[in-house]
Amino acid sequence: MNLNRITDIDWTSWTAVDPATLVFVIQSGKILLIRKKRGLGAGKINGPGGRLEPGETPEACAVRELREELGVGAGELVLMGDHRFQFVDGYSTYVHVYRTHEIEGTPLETDEATPRWCDLAEIPFDEMWEDDRYWLPLVIQGKRFSGYWIFDGDHMVDYRLDILD
Repeated sequence: MNLNRITDIDWTSWTAVDPATLVFVIQSGKILLIRKKRGLGAGKINGPGGRLEPGETPEACAVRELREELGVGAGELVLMGDHRFQFVDGYSTYVHVYRTHEIEGTPLETDEATPRWCDLAEIPFDEMWEDDRYWLPLVIQGKRFSGYWIFDGDHMVDYRLDILD
């Protein structure tokens, strides 16, 4: 399959290998990010999150991942958007993106992640996935979205980002 353009994929019949979540905690002009220690994106800065377990809802996954990666409980989660990531090597993931303004506890470093609070004006996009600079500002602004992305390893090949509000 040729994967150079978003239009090379029939997104109506596309299914992901892995469903997953991302959670962004935003408080007092700061955003809680992590440096991933293992798995897809190891070494990059991102939001906490990960793959759904069998039978798990996306929201339950987001709560579990916050607990596992940072040792904190989740406040009210708001679904902000979704992503369809297709990698040219055949891997794919469908990601539900959540935002919250509340957590229970203090973020701790774990085997999976190192927590990092960043000022909203100083998000380290150069240390993140290439696509984050396009949609993470929408999460911060409270705008809903749907993203379609093609990646070759760490390199973004093409994308479409629909703002739903």
